[in-house]
Amino acid sequence: MKLISWNVNGIRAINKKGFLEWLKDADPDILCLQETKAHVDQLPGELLEGHGYYNYWHSGERKGYSGVATYCKEEPFYVQEGLGVDIYDREGRVLITEHPNFLLYNIYFPNGQRDHERLQYKLDFYDELLPIINEQVESGNNVIVTGDWNTAHHPIDLARPKENIKTSGFMPIERQRLDTYVENGWVDTFRLFHPKGDRYSWWTYRFGARERNVGWRIDYFFVNEGYTDQVLDADIHDEVMGSDHCPVSIEISE
Repeated sequence: MKLISWNVNGIRAINKKGFLEWLKDADPDILCLQETKAHVDQLPGELLEGHGYYNYWHSGERKGYSGVATYCKEEPFYVQEGLGVDIYDREGRVLITEHPNFLLYNIYFPNGQRDHERLQYKLDFYDELLPIINEQVESGNNVIVTGDWNTAHHPIDLARPKENIKTSGFMPIERQRLDTYVENGWVDTFRLFHPKGDRYSWWTYRFGARERNVGWRIDYFFVNEGYTDQVLDADIHDEVMGSDHCPVSIEISE
């Protein structure tokens, strides 16, 4: 089974760049999108039907901002919009789907770059999520958490770590939150297969960063430790254009 995650930076914009053609070629069993920036009533019909996927959307109250969507070939047992925490759910950041062998959390984690208040909001989101997914694992569920985590965990995960140590997305306090996830048994699947650097999933639109591969790896698939044996591969698809992010994927045994 192939799962893909992609921050599309606007689903309506990327739809004009061949999104549905890419979807047909990529042929994931499940596709998780972040930063869709649209309410369902704003979407053209071809994004909602006729492509062979059940699709679910969680949009923020504010139009043109945030939002996530999950496309599934097989209908999930259960779908939940949000974490059940209003301060986060009104921004449309989380979709949870239940599948035969795992729970899937599709998440657009907050960006902390605007100001101190948003940085704290981001840190609080990490803190709110962790016990929720831990409880699911403790209850006997396998859990996959994917999306734009908005933090590069280690120096290997961005091209210029020294220059960005005080930049939100690589600040020690943010990276410590990911350390805590790892300490709680959550595994970054990409690093199971790719121990070396120079593989990134986001590049600023400025300075020709993507052409020079001056990027950040901030899009992840994390799984609970007990599920790692089911992960067969993980990759970054930096050849796929259309957004400032590129898709990331995992393959799992069914």
